[in-house]
Amino acid sequence: MPALPGLRRYLVALSLLGVLTAASVLLQAEGLATLLTGGGVSLFLVVAIAARAALSWGHGVLSGRYAASVRGALRVRLLGSASDRAGVVATQVTRGVDATDSYLTGYLPSLVVSVVVPVAVIVRLGTADLVSALVVAGTLPLIPVFAILVGKHTRASTQWELLTKLGGHFLDVVRGLGTLKVFGRAAAQAATVRAMAAAHADATMKTLRVAFLSALVLELVATLSVALVAVPIGFRLLSGELTARTALVILLLTPEAYLPLRAAGAKFHAAAEGLAVLREAVPVTPARPGVRTRRRGAPSVVFERVSVTYDGVPALSEVDFSVPAGARAALAGPSGSGKSTVLAVLLGFVTPASGRVLVDGVDLRSLSSTDWLAEVAWVPQRPTLFRGTLASNIALGAPSADVRSAARAAALDTVAAGLPSGFATPVGELGEVLSAGQRQRVGLARALARTSAGLVLLDEPTARLDSRTEDAVLSATRRLLPGRTAVLVAHRPAMAALADRVIELRGGRVVTEVKA
Repeated sequence: MPALPGLRRYLVALSLLGVLTAASVLLQAEGLATLLTGGGVSLFLVVAIAARAALSWGHGVLSGRYAASVRGALRVRLLGSASDRAGVVATQVTRGVDATDSYLTGYLPSLVVSVVVPVAVIVRLGTADLVSALVVAGTLPLIPVFAILVGKHTRASTQWELLTKLGGHFLDVVRGLGTLKVFGRAAAQAATVRAMAAAHADATMKTLRVAFLSALVLELVATLSVALVAVPIGFRLLSGELTARTALVILLLTPEAYLPLRAAGAKFHAAAEGLAVLREAVPVTPARPGVRTRRRGAPSVVFERVSVTYDGVPALSEVDFSVPAGARAALAGPSGSGKSTVLAVLLGFVTPASGRVLVDGVDLRSLSSTDWLAEVAWVPQRPTLFRGTLASNIALGAPSADVRSAARAAALDTVAAGLPSGFATPVGELGEVLSAGQRQRVGLARALARTSAGLVLLDEPTARLDSRTEDAVLSATRRLLPGRTAVLVAHRPAMAALADRVIELRGGRVVTEVKA
């Protein structure tokens, strides 16, 4: 929770509003007691009522603005987390982030008020009638105790986990619907989605049942606690031990002591899902702010005993190798040997469990992520295209790039000439108007457009291409490499031939390193 932006200032502001709320509660009780005992409308009563209305408005404005800032920060954090769980992130960014409102604007302010107001009420009751103050102080802890006992059965975190799994699975099914239909698995996946949706609905209903039970228990405890104060007060008033005004002050203040705790308990269940989202989203590692910079140009890259694990399964084990500035290293080895993980480490998508990566002698973790990625040209196996024109997809991340020159170098200019509107042709999110080889050349053109990038990362750009398209991609790759450091994932000899050293990986370890 301390990682939430501006949390301390928000809590301090809520505390100040809580103190003012406690003062207005005391003033209102005094004013009402005076009015009911025939003293007329006092200034205290008017001020107290106006103050409570203004403080309620202030709470709403403050919490609303803070929640809006947190939602924006969380969305930026989640979208910049470099997660490959697209469906899960989509659920987190939409439904998940919105669910934090009930926690930040409802439960958290109520929690702060429930700390301040009861203490102020007990102190005032102590000056009016010590017995009543002791009864309230003794019964007040019963509300959080019963709330905790009932709240142990809340499954909001499980409910949220089911929702994120449902969102991620549903997105995967939609993306692969064509394949599922061809292989006759669409009906089975529809049944799986229905089962996951039913599990989420069951978890939601269980949470609602617990929430209703909790509200009933809290109301019952608060009512009985108020009765323990009110009944003796009535008898003492009849016997003349208390004045009417003092008795009224006690009777008016006693419910106010329990009200904030009841409100916090009732709002907890509505806020539980938002709290589960915060616990999941806040630890996400955002883009590193970085404190150091490096010189421009082709960098040297050194891996020093780098190890990476995925869910406890090692992907890299104490990998050591170096690539001098301007050199070209090809990563070879069977599938699953860790080649793509090496590129993910260099891109900052994966943080090593141990060891370090040095870039021009500087630890990669100390560099600004934004500045470092601006120095990298990356061509993945399947370049992602976005809704927009062919030109905007080539110029991705470099609005001032020379699109036509980059396209010409990637042999993409002839492709653009054959499209209805040339470079202004919309290509869609999946690049429907382009073939696999043409999409690959769009990825190369993007890399060529980043003329300032000193490091080139190629993740087998010629995979799944025919020989003619492969030749065009290799030709474009040769234009991309001069004057830059390059790390290439190579399954085919033609790609490995572009390198001046070959590093073979097996089982996440470097087996051999041969200079060409």
